[in-house]
Amino acid sequence: MKDFSECHARLRGLFNITVTPFRADGAFDHEGLARNVERAIGLGFNGVLIGGTYGEFPAMSTDERANMFRRVMDVVGDRAPVMLCSAGSDTRVVRELTALAGDLGGLPMVTPPFVSEVTDEQIVAFFRDIAPLSRTGVLVYNAPGVGITLSPAVLEQLAEIPNIVGVKQGDLSPTAIDRIANRLGGRIRLFCASDLAFLGPMMAGFDGVSSTNSCALPELILAAYRALEAGDAATARDLHRLWYPFRALAREFGQPQVAKAAMTLRGFDGGSVRPPLRDLDAAQVERVAAVLRDLSADPRSGVRLAG
Repeated sequence: MKDFSECHARLRGLFNITVTPFRADGAFDHEGLARNVERAIGLGFNGVLIGGTYGEFPAMSTDERANMFRRVMDVVGDRAPVMLCSAGSDTRVVRELTALAGDLGGLPMVTPPFVSEVTDEQIVAFFRDIAPLSRTGVLVYNAPGVGITLSPAVLEQLAEIPNIVGVKQGDLSPTAIDRIANRLGGRIRLFCASDLAFLGPMMAGFDGVSSTNSCALPELILAAYRALEAGDAATARDLHRLWYPFRALAREFGQPQVAKAAMTLRGFDGGSVRPPLRDLDAAQVERVAAVLRDLSADPRSGVRLAG
């Protein structure tokens, strides 16, 4: 993407949050990441998100993240929009990675600075400083998981900042979704940050969804999203219900861990997680395998197991 206008026009649909496959010794598996990106594009995802919270960016060095941005953009080219997470607790790192992401033609995704006792005013000032650094715009990531939840009122202030292209909304409470959809819809792009419960935000008028678990269940989650996109809410609901047992395990064990274990079971490049996360143990993997077997037995899911 060459500029803000093109980025805004293409920023919609289902984005695959591509997990970062690490080897058992912690080394970066760049080839595996490239294969995962190619799979997502080949299956028809509207875009990919690289190095986000479920991509384990806090466990990477700045140099690793920058190298990952360059490698992924070399793989993707202009075939699909790419969100590149440039978040961090050190503003110097955020500035460096945000500028790089925009220069490469990706869309930098930035969380509020996760430092203690930061105020709403300081958060707004932070985004005013960061937004001009990227020629493609900046995507605000409202990520409660990092300890800061931006209120709808603060998001409305951020929407007024030039070069803010959208928000990826992690607070999925109905009141917040209702206000954001009706006060910000049409002004900036609105993305639901979780595939665990995306039907509500999409029905409210959001522009898209980012999905970690689609790394493990791409056929099923794509089918549910496309049904909703086509106006077939009943089919979308029924398909979403199919993978509730998988969602329950993701909530219990952690999404990147469960997604990676399921990917490996399916013959994809799941790889390992990096500390402080831990890979699933044998008993946990078997519970994931049992859910996959049940899904593969239902022809509606489209899920097929390796071998």
